[in-house]
Formats: sequence, structure tokens, C-alpha cells
Amino acid sequence: MIGRGHRGRVDRNQPAIVKALRDAGCSVQSLAKIGDGCPDLLVGRAGVNYLLEVKDGDAPPSKRKLTLAEFTWIGKWRGAVHVVHSVAEALAVVGVKTSV
Repeated sequence: MIGRGHRGRVDRNQPAIVKALRDAGCSVQSLAKIGDGCPDLLVGRAGVNYLLEVKDGDAPPSKRKLTLAEFTWIGKWRGAVHVVHSVAEALAVVGVKTSV
């Protein structure tokens, strides 16, 4: 599943998502350098791990689509991968309630 192909890039909103998750008490590890469709973030909260694929919610719809490599990786993974477009979505995935 993980090869030596294209290295991933970081979406514009990823630093804000990482900060919000850490501020909420989560551990966060960037996986973006792995590339080849691997999700962007590994997040831990309350003994549970989450894989998050970050897409820029402010980008045009064509730029928010999964790449072929991401689609393939997610299709082969035997666990959950969550696609998030904002801080609020990322926090909701890991079960952090927000006042917004």
C-alpha cells in the first residue's frame, strides 16, 4: 500500500486543524511526508486512533476531491479514514464538542 511514489503536500488549513486538535488534548502526528495516498494525520484521543485526510474547505470543489492515490489507499485500508475540510469537522470526528 505504501510505496516510493509521490510525497504528499499539506493543505492550507492543516496547521489550524493540527493546532485545534492539540489544544483539545489530542496527540497529532503528520503523515503527509509518506505520500502515496496515505492520510495526512494520525490523531489520538482517549485511547482511540483516527486517520484524517485533510482537504481545504475554502478551495474550489475540484481541488477538494480525493486524488486517485488517496482514493486507492482508503479503499484498501481495513479501518476508518475520515475526510475533513475544517477545524470543526476534525474536532467532531474525534468527539470534541465545540460551541460553534
